[in-house]
Amino acid sequence: MYYSSGNYEAFAHPRKPEGVENKSAYLIGSGLASLAAACFLVRDGQMSGPHIHILEKSTIPGGGLDGDHITNVGYVMRGGREMDNHFECMWDLFRSIPSIETEGVSVLDEYYWLNKKDPNYSLCRATQNRGEDAHTDRKFGLSDKGCMEIMKLFMTPDEALDNVKMTDIFDKDVFDTNFWMYWRTMFAFKDDQSALEMKRYMQRYIHHIGGLPDFTALRFTKYNQYESMVLPMVKYLEEHGVQFHYNTAVTNVLFDISGNRKTAKTLVLEQDGETKQISLTENDLVFYTNGSNVENSTYGSQTKATGMDGEIHEGGSFALWRKIAAQDPAFGHPDKFCTDPEDSNWVSATVNTLDEKILPYIQNICKRDPLSGKVVTGGIVTVKDSSWLLSWTINRQPQYRNQPKGQVLVWLYGMFSDRPGDFIKKPMRECTGMEICEEWLYHLGVPVDQIEDLAKNSANTVPVMMPFASAYFQPREAGDRPNVVPAGSVNFAFIGNFAETPRDTVFTTEYSIRTAMEAVYTLLDIDRGVPEVWGSVYDIRDLLNATIQLRDGKPVTEMNFSFLEKIAVKMLLEKIKGTEVEKLLKQYHVIE
Repeated sequence: MYYSSGNYEAFAHPRKPEGVENKSAYLIGSGLASLAAACFLVRDGQMSGPHIHILEKSTIPGGGLDGDHITNVGYVMRGGREMDNHFECMWDLFRSIPSIETEGVSVLDEYYWLNKKDPNYSLCRATQNRGEDAHTDRKFGLSDKGCMEIMKLFMTPDEALDNVKMTDIFDKDVFDTNFWMYWRTMFAFKDDQSALEMKRYMQRYIHHIGGLPDFTALRFTKYNQYESMVLPMVKYLEEHGVQFHYNTAVTNVLFDISGNRKTAKTLVLEQDGETKQISLTENDLVFYTNGSNVENSTYGSQTKATGMDGEIHEGGSFALWRKIAAQDPAFGHPDKFCTDPEDSNWVSATVNTLDEKILPYIQNICKRDPLSGKVVTGGIVTVKDSSWLLSWTINRQPQYRNQPKGQVLVWLYGMFSDRPGDFIKKPMRECTGMEICEEWLYHLGVPVDQIEDLAKNSANTVPVMMPFASAYFQPREAGDRPNVVPAGSVNFAFIGNFAETPRDTVFTTEYSIRTAMEAVYTLLDIDRGVPEVWGSVYDIRDLLNATIQLRDGKPVTEMNFSFLEKIAVKMLLEKIKGTEVEKLLKQYHVIE
């Protein structure tokens, strides 16, 4: 497997891998990474569909990419996915997946047309004082000291950030700014989580720093992620004969580890109440999505709280990873990610408005008609003075194909589920859906004497607790996440957001698809490049632009330099006078 860039290989079709007609594949789980791996096996690996087996313990595919309507409970989305134009592996995949709504076009075409016609941007990024615009005004509010703290992290080598927390790098000059409010709520980072992951995000999306305050960098699917992404992939795979095995939980993978060779030899699984084993040869490839940030999700309802289950249970993804990891150090260290649910949890909720009574309060904030069918909030609206650190968003409506006309689905989440609310004086995890809706309505500015009635009769709210929602961001070091294909592996690969691939960022759809592509291309030795992570971190134009954006447009020459630094800057400016370097610095407003 190798990386490529440009369009020379982007449009090429690889030759059929040698011996692929004699190979089979077993994919543990049916989340995005697994579905993507199956698609790459079919498209680029040219493996026969009936030779590909997806083993799923649930009754439906999709993993964390859900969008469900639970009978007698309501609509529920555990999370949302934000995408950008440089998800290279994702767009490489979806250009080949036919739309299930528009005949003759791909999912990528459909997505591209939608976001060109209706580009995303936010008109209100944050509120305070019960629905008032917080007037962040696209400003980051960073001091020179805060900018230097960010620069220091940006330039620190990965190996120097092993197990380092952001609280070891940043202080109030970063944490008490609009920048951190934008960042932590958009990506769900907490102050004491991984500085290494923070650095990776900054480098990966340096070209989008200017779009962070108003979400102009983002693109969204038409419907919820299950209907827009999962269903087209499933249909594509089924049409190629791929085998889906539901109610099938893999409980162990047994390896033969001899010297430098690691060969998966047996799958142990529970299927329809029976324990079974599948014997494997070197021609049987195994792809495993290790760990899950939606593990142990507990659902509430309009009248029921979620509670929380932070234990690791037999049959779950972390339990399986523990068994695999016990067989070889190269298989990672799951306990770095799944043993602190108090730090990694958050609660989300789906509010289904049932009539028009709540809509004016929404429109007052987002400045758009929620029923227009176009962009509504344009990304999350964060309630700056919320004890739960509540954020909410409304994507294009309808979010479900069968959604009743005139109803709106709102997704919200709180990063601090253990703190009492500002209106409902209970921790979020102890609140019913109705109580969570009341807290949200309070922060929308609904008159207090109307809140209970609207939450009860004009909305239905379904909350979900996810103990490991941001487990990806727990402080870690090299080796905690196993390589996609561990050294010496003959027929086994890790895929998904707890596998390790260079430079890319976890908690994204792109990461799931990239690891899947790398795994398939490596194990089948496919002669086509995997698109490299977009190289904006190496582009001087993006670096200069981001520098000035973080400084809210102020040129670097206005920094509070010492006497000697001022002399050095003056000498440097004299050296570059009349050169292309001076023109470039002026173009990006680094100097006046």
